[in-house]
Amino acid sequence: MNIGQAAAASGVSAKMIRYYESIGLIPKTIRTESGYRVYSDHDVHTLRFIRRARDLGFSVEQITDLVSLWQNRERASKDVKTIALDHVAVLERKIRELREMSSTLKHLAEHCCGDSRPHCPILEELASDEPLPAHAKTDARFGALGKA
Repeated sequence: MNIGQAAAASGVSAKMIRYYESIGLIPKTIRTESGYRVYSDHDVHTLRFIRRARDLGFSVEQITDLVSLWQNRERASKDVKTIALDHVAVLERKIRELREMSSTLKHLAEHCCGDSRPHCPILEELASDEPLPAHAKTDARFGALGKA
């Protein structure tokens, strides 16, 4: 099948297929005499694997390792599990960071009048030279803001 058909069958865009080939994530495919790429069902299966891994947020480097392990029938499942659990730890850290950002922004928004006056604690906090607090609700600086 050609690149368009492989893209449709795998859910990976033609642009990304070319990129994955250029970085060696998938092997260079055979080409017709006119230079068109030709993909096999195995190639499409590999592209689906890559797409699913990307959907789970794995990096290209991690996906490279996962593809290699997937294709190696002598692999140790502990190696795969290590990659997955390392990724889970990164995701959980990002979740905590996003929750902290959300909490800070909610707190600032609660203390902004949202009226026609120029005073705005959100802008004041963004302009501050002090680091943003991890949890705005427990930071002493926010106690003085109060709702007006």
